[in-house]
Amino acid sequence: MCCIQCNTAACEQFHAFNARNPHVYRALERMTARRLATGATRVSLKDLFEDLRRQLPYGVDGLNNNYTALYARRLIDNHPHRASVFELRRRRAA
Repeated sequence: MCCIQCNTAACEQFHAFNARNPHVYRALERMTARRLATGATRVSLKDLFEDLRRQLPYGVDGLNNNYTALYARRLIDNHPHRASVFELRRRRAA
């Protein structure tokens, strides 16, 4: 689970977006793996979002920068061996 408290509107919007666009998460997984394969030790989700926007011919409608932390948490949950790759900040109370 990507959220500590999934009762926030932002978290609900993220889950709805992710359900409509599962290819975004898969692309972020691939992009992270590629960056690490080139020797990177840290990966910025904001950079990956910008790369993703450039790579997709028409962008991704609704790809919101507010989702970067939630995608980072999801990537860490699914790939705990990569936890040190992403910098997470403490979440503010909703």
